[in-house]
Amino acid sequence: MMKRPLIGLIPLYDEKKESLWMLPGYMDGIAKAGGTPLMLPLTEDEEMLTQLAGLCDGFLLTGGHDVSPALYGEVPVEACGVCCSERDAMEKKLFALALSKDKPVLGICRGIQFLNAVLGGTLYQDLPLQKPSELEHHQKPPYELPVHKVMLVEGTPLAELLQVPELSVNSYHHQAIRELSPRLTAMAYATDGLVEAVYMKEKPFVWGVQWHPEFSWKTEESSRKILGRFVDAAR
Repeated sequence: MMKRPLIGLIPLYDEKKESLWMLPGYMDGIAKAGGTPLMLPLTEDEEMLTQLAGLCDGFLLTGGHDVSPALYGEVPVEACGVCCSERDAMEKKLFALALSKDKPVLGICRGIQFLNAVLGGTLYQDLPLQKPSELEHHQKPPYELPVHKVMLVEGTPLAELLQVPELSVNSYHHQAIRELSPRLTAMAYATDGLVEAVYMKEKPFVWGVQWHPEFSWKTEESSRKILGRFVDAAR
C-alpha cells in the first residue's frame, strides 16, 4: 500500500471563542487527494515547530486573518482587517524550516499573500481602497461557484498541470499581491492584473493560489488536480 503523505495544516483561530478550528474542505480535499491531513497547534515554540517540520511531509498554509503589514514593512491602513501576530510568527518560522528541508508548501488565499510577504514582496491591504476593480474578488455564498477568470502563464507548472490557457475560479479576499517577491514567479493573473498564482522556481514545490480549492474541489477538476499535485509532491 502506498504511503499517505502527512500534510500539516495551519489552524484557523477564533479570537471570540479562543479556539482553533478548521474548514472541512481543507481536510477532505487533502484526504481525497491521497494525503492524511493534520491540523497543527498554533505555536511559536522552536522545539515543537522543528519536530513538526520533521514529522510532516508537506504544509498547507490556509486562509484566515489578514497578513500583518509589519511583515512587509508597512503600517496598517484603516481598511486593513484583523491580523494574528501569533499566526504570522508561527508561519514565518515553520516556512523557513520547510524551505530548509525542501518540504512541499501550498498557500491558499492568505497563504499566497503570506508567501509573497515573507519572501520580500508587498500586499494591497484592501483592494476596494487601494486597487478598485470591476471583478468580483469578495464573493457571497455559495463559495464553490466561479466568479471570474484567470489567465495562466504559459510554461509554468500550473499551466502544464491543467493544460488550459484560462480558468474560472472562485474568489473571497480583500488583500492581494501588490509587488511580487523577486523569489516568486507568477503562474496566473486575473483579468484586472492581480497575481492569482505563484511558485518558487528553485524549490521542488512551493505554490500559492489566491482562489479557494478547499471550497471547489468537489465540483472543479482543476482544484482536485492542484491538491493532487501538492500531495504527490509530498510523497
